[in-house]
Amino acid sequence: MIEYTDPMCPWAWGSEPAFRRLRVALAGRVRWRRVYAILFDHDDDPAPDPAAETAWYARYVEEISGHTLAPRAARLSRVAASSWPSSLVAKAAELQGDEVAERVLRRLRETAFVLGEPADTTALALSAARGVPGLDPDRLRSDAASGEVLERVRADRAEARRPVPEVLSVQGGSPHPGAAKETLDGGYRYALPTLLVRSPAGYRAVPGWQPFAAYEAAVDAVGPGLLSPHRPLSPGEALKLHRSLTEPEMEQLAEGGRLPSHAVRVDTGNGPLWLHPEEASTHPATTPRTSTGL
Repeated sequence: MIEYTDPMCPWAWGSEPAFRRLRVALAGRVRWRRVYAILFDHDDDPAPDPAAETAWYARYVEEISGHTLAPRAARLSRVAASSWPSSLVAKAAELQGDEVAERVLRRLRETAFVLGEPADTTALALSAARGVPGLDPDRLRSDAASGEVLERVRADRAEARRPVPEVLSVQGGSPHPGAAKETLDGGYRYALPTLLVRSPAGYRAVPGWQPFAAYEAAVDAVGPGLLSPHRPLSPGEALKLHRSLTEPEMEQLAEGGRLPSHAVRVDTGNGPLWLHPEEASTHPATTPRTSTGL
């Protein structure tokens, strides 16, 4: 499973309910690899009017959240200046294991779409990860600044700009069907998110924002029998497992009952984010932050 993504992408954020369900259904059966495509790049032209650009982008994210029902920040402070810092920190977190990497990436997404403060500097990205269970903060800081991790993210960026032919032109009923985006140099990159499912039997590409059934069909096409039967968790079990849940994720992952009374509610501009109390104790939405990093 190859997920082309970016921590600052609103469509990728809105796809988390389906992707989380898919990861649970495939746990232990597949290798899931993330490729950071760099949505906001160094060579992007600066906005002549940052305030106007922020207002436009906030409306754009609001429109997307109207489709995905994902939380959005009540107030967006700015458009992310760069995807590089968050992508480097997310890639560095992978060196500390899958569970740490999942939780660090989730925190990075939430800076933009819950707090409205995108982690677009190294200090902010490191600060967002503070307190993630099992995380070695000194190693994260060192790895994120290393040449090895930089080369890995550069390779990700290049890979994302070599899309398979099937995504160059796509149609469908989704508000974001996911046709590849033309780049400034006349090439293309995957629309975000895009999931590429590979096996010895071939591959299937599922671009854009899609229902869970589209991912299920792609997996079944190249790996019949890989998906385990869906067993909804109780709301409390889902919160304990994932530590951070949106309302759309509750619908995909949990069934019946109410969240336990210890769940911590964080209000956003489009529904709540629910945190496990252990997550809330270090989460940037519920604890003060500085710009000095971890």
